[in-house]
Amino acid sequence: MSKKADSVIDDLVGTLTDPIIVYPGGWGDSLPEWLKDASTLERLTENMKGSKGEQPTGTDAEACAYLNTASLTVPMDSDWSQIYLYVAGKTYTRWSKSEMPEEIRVNSLTNQQTSDLSRLKEWLYRRRTTTRQEAERNERRQQKEEEVDKRKAEQPALFEF
Repeated sequence: MSKKADSVIDDLVGTLTDPIIVYPGGWGDSLPEWLKDASTLERLTENMKGSKGEQPTGTDAEACAYLNTASLTVPMDSDWSQIYLYVAGKTYTRWSKSEMPEEIRVNSLTNQQTSDLSRLKEWLYRRRTTTRQEAERNERRQQKEEEVDKRKAEQPALFEF
């Protein structure tokens, strides 16, 4: 198989199996199942963009999950609160979970907030793919070490001193 085909398959498998990146602090287990599923389905859409030559990024659902766990761990400033309410509103509405109450709905972001959200999504994508690649490298390294140990165990000692 060509390297490009391997990469496409790797990206597709990663889309389905990569972990959802959450803010450190122990709240990752509190994510609702529907948000985990939405993250995976939105990743599939991003993966298709990547196969067309566009640069893939994290998704709205992934950003929502990250900001959800961050909001439970540390206080957010007003910009990140607005970004969280904006992306949560889009995600909740897209997946028919509920409508954001009018009092807290954020319909648009400033240019700086849009830039911050884009950077967050890019970071989430890099973090998720880097985590997968590191796990694959560790697995290959462990397999090589096991093969070397097995060969050493099977090879008779020619000289013993």
